[in-house]
This record gives sequence, structure tokens and C-alpha cells, in this order.
Amino acid sequence: MVSLKWCCGQNGGIKLIEPNDNLAKSYLKMAEDSLGTMNRERKYNQTFAISACYYSMYYSLYAICVKIGVKCEIHSCTIEFMKKLLNNFYLEEDFKIIKKAFDLRNIAQYYADKIILKKDSDYIMETAPLFIDKSREILAKINEIDIREIKGKLEDLKK
Repeated sequence: MVSLKWCCGQNGGIKLIEPNDNLAKSYLKMAEDSLGTMNRERKYNQTFAISACYYSMYYSLYAICVKIGVKCEIHSCTIEFMKKLLNNFYLEEDFKIIKKAFDLRNIAQYYADKIILKKDSDYIMETAPLFIDKSREILAKINEIDIREIKGKLEDLKK
């Protein structure tokens, strides 16, 4: 089980960087591109579709991170950051959706002998566009006060 404190101490874990609106836009574009891949692959390759589905959500979340000024190369840490420090923006249900997609992507890519239920893959693929829309809304409304508050909470965790 990851914690934000643990994530902040890891190589490739959560680090503060300069906020970058252009990079945030690039990640949002990557999210949209991944959604297109998911839709194209859905009929042909479940593994790729599930992976693209997860990345569509992850990239939209990561767009918010770089807008705030947070860098993280450990996906489970980025998701924990969302759960703990972006909870004024995302609901618990949003966290459960991206976590489910993360888990299914891991199964699809690393456990060829495990079966993913169609209802589970359908669920994440149906909710991915809504997750991206929500991330897009958050990007539009998050402000400097929000960003300072989030970074302050992160700094307190490092102590």
C-alpha cells in the first residue's frame, strides 16, 4: 500500500516542479489520443483497448499534476496524490474508476493467464470519456490559491 509520504521519498516519486500549462495541454492531448486508440482497438484487441483506456484517464490526471507543478513517475503514487490531495476536485467514485482501470491494465498486460470480465472492461471504457471531461473541467477551474494549498499540504507531508 503506497502512502504520499512514501511516494515523496522514492526515486521517480512525487516531486515539486515548475507548473507548466503547455505541458498540461500536451498531456490532455495524449489523453484524447489514447481515448481514440481505445475506441479503435475495442473490437480487435482487448489488451490494447484496456491499456489505452487506462492511459487516457492517467494522462488527463497527469495534465492536472503538471499544471499544479507536480511530477511523478510512479503511477500508483500519482493516483494516491489524486485521492488525497485532489479530493476537492475528484470524487471517491472517480478514484475508484481510475484505480479499476489501473488494476485491469496491469492484469491485461502482465497476466496473460487471467481473465478480465467484459462487464469490467466495458465499465472502464464507458467511464473514461467522463473522467477526461472532468479532468478538463478541473484544468479550467483550478487556480493559484488551489495550487498553493495543494503544494502546501504536499510540503507538510515531506516533513
